[in-house]
Amino acid sequence: MNQFNIIETHAHIYDEAFAEDRDSMLQNAFNAGIQEIWMPNCNLESIGGMLAIAEQYPTQCLPMVGLHPCYVKEDFEKELAAIESYLAKEKFIAIGEIGMDLYWDKTFVAQQEEAFLIQCQWAKKYQLWIDIHSRNAFHETVALIEKNADPYLKGIFHCFSGTVEDAQKAIELGFLLGIGGVATFKNGGYEKLLPHISLEHIVLETDAPYLAPVPYRGKRNEPAYLPLIAQKVADIMACDVAQVVAQTTQNALKLNSKQ
Repeated sequence: MNQFNIIETHAHIYDEAFAEDRDSMLQNAFNAGIQEIWMPNCNLESIGGMLAIAEQYPTQCLPMVGLHPCYVKEDFEKELAAIESYLAKEKFIAIGEIGMDLYWDKTFVAQQEEAFLIQCQWAKKYQLWIDIHSRNAFHETVALIEKNADPYLKGIFHCFSGTVEDAQKAIELGFLLGIGGVATFKNGGYEKLLPHISLEHIVLETDAPYLAPVPYRGKRNEPAYLPLIAQKVADIMACDVAQVVAQTTQNALKLNSKQ
């Protein structure tokens, strides 16, 4: 598989799960044909470690910046102000990972909504795309995007797991669908989704260290496993894996060129 150039569009490689072997893990990824690894941010505390990796691998590990919805609390405005200060002094490819999460805790729903809209404004101000987390909150997130009403707002619905109709809505709004390890799960549901979606609308991701694909399910995920996801997508869509890799890489590069 290493004859391919694949773009990993979502991996938390700064996570503590990689503290012991980060460099060798990254080398494994590069050997597996991973051309670039895009790093979504979580909160203020994760920026430093992420930027250190970006400095060490400036052409391969590319950072985003944003406040993940699970980290939105009562003092989110203060944290957002601190995070935005980095936008003036560092280079980022996107605002992310941002959005809505109604799976774990609904205490700060109103704050999540406001934080998302503020960060969408950052995307407009700094001419960046957005990386969306929308767990159990696809329709709520779509409503906010429509409320924002910015025709130039583009990005990725990370870890997309909705219906065909949901996918069509996301595509209609100008977004790509991030497909990861869940596609390899027996009951992941992608057999019902992917045959109805054009390859032009998807990108590949691992969400490492989470959601490892089969046969590594339940273990630490890493970008080197991305070819397994590409192969599964090819199997479901009844096409050659080289076609999946080429098109998803092209999709990612096209999105990231609109800065």
